[in-house]
Amino acid sequence: MAKTDTSGGLSKEEREAVKQRAKELRDQEKAGKNRQAGEKSVLDAIAQLEPDDKVLAEGFYKVVTEVAPQLVPKTYYGMPGFANGEGKMVVFIQPAKKFNTRYATIGFEDRAHLDDGDMWPVAFAIRSWTPVVAQKISELVRTAVG
Repeated sequence: MAKTDTSGGLSKEEREAVKQRAKELRDQEKAGKNRQAGEKSVLDAIAQLEPDDKVLAEGFYKVVTEVAPQLVPKTYYGMPGFANGEGKMVVFIQPAKKFNTRYATIGFEDRAHLDDGDMWPVAFAIRSWTPVVAQKISELVRTAVG
């Protein structure tokens, strides 16, 4: 009898992310919209990152908590992120090592108010955390929640 492939064409990293997301949803259901539980899950996720990704995620976390304190820390497929008051993801950082990509990405979901005409960027490649990057991300997050 032939073995059936149940991966649905997903890579090993993608399957792991789906499993992480299922666990997150179960944990979030138990915790409700508890800010402290969200902070713990995000800080734990950051602590587990590779050194290069960790620096980026720490900068990201600092900027978002300063610029948009109304957003609630929350993991998203195992990635550090922030949700609105309804628990819907607004912004997250995808570490490069998570999916073996060349660079990390800061992504904004459709709840982010970045609309600019008929087309606008919602993801940004990031390789280093610099003052210029911190300023640009600050501006984007401020716009996203504005």
